[in-house]
Amino acid sequence: MPDLRLPIGRAIAARLIVILAVVLLAPGVAAADDPAIAAGAPALVKGFADEGVSLLEDRSVSAAVRAERFRGLLRRYFATEAIARWVLGRYWNQFDAAQRDEYYRLFEDLVVYGYAKRFGEYTGERLRIVRTVLDSNTQATVFSEIDRPTGGQPINVDWRVGGRADVYRIVDVVVENVSLSQTWRSDFSATIQQSGKPAALLDVLRARTAQLKAEIGAAN
Repeated sequence: MPDLRLPIGRAIAARLIVILAVVLLAPGVAAADDPAIAAGAPALVKGFADEGVSLLEDRSVSAAVRAERFRGLLRRYFATEAIARWVLGRYWNQFDAAQRDEYYRLFEDLVVYGYAKRFGEYTGERLRIVRTVLDSNTQATVFSEIDRPTGGQPINVDWRVGGRADVYRIVDVVVENVSLSQTWRSDFSATIQQSGKPAALLDVLRARTAQLKAEIGAAN
C-alpha cells in the first residue's frame, strides 16, 4: 500500500512543515501583463506566512487547538476543494455525492492533523520570496527559498497561485521540484488500483485521519 502516513506522502513531508515558517519576505515581481495577480500572488503567500509563523510560535495552546487554527488558514489561503478534486483525478466521477462529501472532509483532515503532529519541528527556518512569474492571466508562480538556521543549501519552494478579480488561492506547493498535489495524486491512485475499487481510498483515509487525531489528542 502507498505511504499515506504523512499528509503529503513520502519523505518530503518533513520538509514541507517549514513552508509555514516565513519571517523575512522580500518579494520581487517579474515583468507581467496582469499587475493584479503579479502583486496579489506574493501578497497571498505573505499573508499565509505571517499568520502561519504566529501559529507556529504560539506554544500556549494544545496541538488540537492549533490544528483547528491551521484549518482556518488552509481554508482562507488554499483552493482546498479544487486541489482535492484534482488529486482524485478520474476516480472523481466514480464517487457518488455522499462519497465526495466524505472525501473532501477526510482530505482536509489528513492535511490538518498531519501538519499539527509536526508543528513542534519548527526550529526558526526563514523563507525568502525570490521572484514572481506570471504563468497566465489567472495564475502565477511565487518562487522562494527556505534558509536553514543550521546552514546548508536553501530549500526551493514554489507556490502556484490562481485566481482573478483580487480573489487568489494557493493551488499547489512544489518543494525541490516535487509537486505536493502530484504526490498525493500518485499515492491515492496507487491505493485505489491496488484494491480495485475507489471506495477503498476512503477506508484508508478514515483510518489514517483517526490515527492522526488520536496522536495529537483531538476529539472525535
